[in-house]
Amino acid sequence: MAKRLQARRLDGIDHNPWVEFVKLASEEADVVNLGQGFPDFSPPEFAVEAFQHAVSGDFMLNQYTKAFGYPPLTKILASFFGKLLGQEIDPLKNVLVTVGAYGALFTAFQALVDEGDEVIIVEPFFDCYEPMTLMAGGRPVFVSLKPSPIQKGEPDSSSNWQLDPTELASKFTSRTKAFILNTPNNPLGKVFSREELELVASLCQQHDVVCITDEVYQWLVFDGFQHISIASLPGMWERTLTIGSAGKTFSVTGWKVGWVLGPDRLMKHLRTVHQNSIYHCATQCQAAVAQSFEREQLHFGQPSSYFVQFPQYIQRCRDHMIQSLQSVGLRPVIPQASYFLITDISDFKNKMPDLPGAADEPYDRRFVKWMIKNKGLMAIPVSTFVSVPHQKFFDHYIRFCFVKDESTLRAMDQKLQKWKAELMP
Repeated sequence: MAKRLQARRLDGIDHNPWVEFVKLASEEADVVNLGQGFPDFSPPEFAVEAFQHAVSGDFMLNQYTKAFGYPPLTKILASFFGKLLGQEIDPLKNVLVTVGAYGALFTAFQALVDEGDEVIIVEPFFDCYEPMTLMAGGRPVFVSLKPSPIQKGEPDSSSNWQLDPTELASKFTSRTKAFILNTPNNPLGKVFSREELELVASLCQQHDVVCITDEVYQWLVFDGFQHISIASLPGMWERTLTIGSAGKTFSVTGWKVGWVLGPDRLMKHLRTVHQNSIYHCATQCQAAVAQSFEREQLHFGQPSSYFVQFPQYIQRCRDHMIQSLQSVGLRPVIPQASYFLITDISDFKNKMPDLPGAADEPYDRRFVKWMIKNKGLMAIPVSTFVSVPHQKFFDHYIRFCFVKDESTLRAMDQKLQKWKAELMP
C-alpha cells in the first residue's frame, strides 16, 4: 500500500523487549524463567473458591454489570481504601474498575495527558509508562534514582537509591501535567519514604501537577518497612490517581482486574475514556475480587490476614534467591518490597566485556542472552526500564523475579550450583 498504515502514535514503540527475551527463553531447553513477574503457584484458597462460586452461582454474573465496576466491588474498594487513605470514598464517583492496573494506567494517560504535555517519570520505571505517555501525545521527562555509596563488601539496598531533590525540582515546568510515582517500585523494589513523598507532594502542589501513583505491590513490603499512599498526605487526594491490582494483591494476575481511586474532578475524565474504549471488565472476576476483599477486611491486621501471611512467605523466597545469586558472584540490591530484585553484574562486565551482540546493544541485554543460552536462567535487563540516553548508567544490572514456587527456586539453585562449579579454578 502507498498509504501509511500505522498511526504516528506507534512510532518508536513497536519493539517490545519482553517478546524478544521470552522467545529466546522458549527456544532453549530447560530454562528457569525468573524474568516475568507472575507467581507460579496457586492463589489463596479463599480467592479460588470465590471465583468458583462466581462461575457456578448466580447465572447473571455471566452478563454485563455496571460499566464502571461491579457494585459490590466498588463498594468494598471504597470502604477498604477509604480507611487507609483517610477519605470518604464514593463508590460511584471515586472508584473505577479497569482491565488490570495496565488498563488503569492507559485510561489515566489517555484521559489526562494532551499533546505537548510533559510527564515526569522516575527511573528505573515500569516499562509501559514511556510508551503510554508517547501514545497520548505527551513528552516523557526522566529523573533517575541514584544509589548512595556503600562500604566495599556491604550489600546494597533499594532504600539507598534516592532522588536528588534539586534535580527533581528542576524537572517541573509550566508544561508539566503529571508525575508518575511507582511505590513500591518495579524493578528496584524501593518503598518511597514519607519524607520523599512529601517532597513529591510539595512539588506537585506548587506546580499544579497531577500525581498518578502505581501502588500494585503495596501489600508485598518486607523487613518492617511501611508503604504510604501519597494520596493520604495533606492536599494530595484532590490531585492524585491511586492505581491498584487484584492480580498482585491476591496472586491472580490472569484475572486482569485493576482499579483507580481518585477525586471526581479527575475520575470523570477516566470514565469517559473507559466508556468509549473497553466499556466493561469481566463480571465474574470482579465478583471474586469483591468477595476476596470482603474476607480480607474481616481479617485485616490479624495473623490470619493474607496481607500479613503472604509477604512473610515471599520474604523467605527473596532471601533464598539473594543467597543463591551471591554464591556465583552476583550482587543483589536487597529490595524493600515487590516481586523483584535487581542484581549488579559489574564483576562479569569487567571479566567478560565482549559478549556477542550489536555494538550499541547495552551490556545487560547481551548478558541476559548469554545467561539464557549458557546458564539456563532467564532474567530481564534493567536497561529495559530506563530511557535510551540513560541506559549506559544502568546496563550493569539485571532483574529477577523471586515470587516463585519452591520447586522453581530449587531448579534455580541447581543451575547456579553448576555455574558456581564452572567458576571454581
